[in-house]
Amino acid sequence: MIRRRTLLLGAGVAAVAAACSGAKNRLAPVAAPAPTPPSTSTPPPTTTPPATTPPATTPRTVAPAGPAVYIAHGATTSTGVALTFHTAGDPAITQSLLQQAAGLGAKLTFFVVGTWATANPGVVAQILDGGHELGNHTWSHIDLPALPPDAMYAEIERCAAVLQRETGSISKWFRPSQTDVPTAAILQQAGRAGYATSVGYDIDPLDYTDPGATAVTSRVAAKLHGGAIVSLHTLYEGTAVAFPNLVTSIRAAGLQPVTTSSVLSG
Repeated sequence: MIRRRTLLLGAGVAAVAAACSGAKNRLAPVAAPAPTPPSTSTPPPTTTPPATTPPATTPRTVAPAGPAVYIAHGATTSTGVALTFHTAGDPAITQSLLQQAAGLGAKLTFFVVGTWATANPGVVAQILDGGHELGNHTWSHIDLPALPPDAMYAEIERCAAVLQRETGSISKWFRPSQTDVPTAAILQQAGRAGYATSVGYDIDPLDYTDPGATAVTSRVAAKLHGGAIVSLHTLYEGTAVAFPNLVTSIRAAGLQPVTTSSVLSG
């Protein structure tokens, strides 16, 4: 069972183009206290056990490794299609997708922006409770390729920390912000943060241009194949309106809407 901790609500819902970077602080050593002379009086008996201090951070479940590997789709022999959502913006759209997915028996993958996940822990919980997957889409959806390596790492790691606190895991999947294909530097920093795979996509209906539900559906249907990974967003109502027709199109092609893990495992 996935362990979840409640997060304090942070700043308001983040815009997809917000910028942020961070760095870890190094703690200064603390000097040991001077010894205290022994007391000649007898202390009163203690009836309350001393309080214990909980750890300051949740231990990481994934160790840093070498560069992540970029994957844009699964095997064409797969019977699954992964509908993946870049997740920020109005949480009501994400909740609409979750409600529809529950009724249609579809499983989805949500690449969440860290600021959004911090502001919407309840929706993150609903994603997990529905049997869907989470992925890391950086802390603030900044132009990741434009950053120096340490700032790239900070963006990835800060979102990973949110996922860790909320779910007990940083999740398996990473997707960089503001680029379709990650650079070698991004892959290096993703691996440093503990991600073995950077997940791309090979079907992009450009729903972020808000072309309407009909266009989104027809663009996806025209390119469907086994093992496809579809890029979608939780920014426009048209995507939510298109969703049931996307599921219908996938099943009409003899395929099933499944998680990224299902597509990349078979």
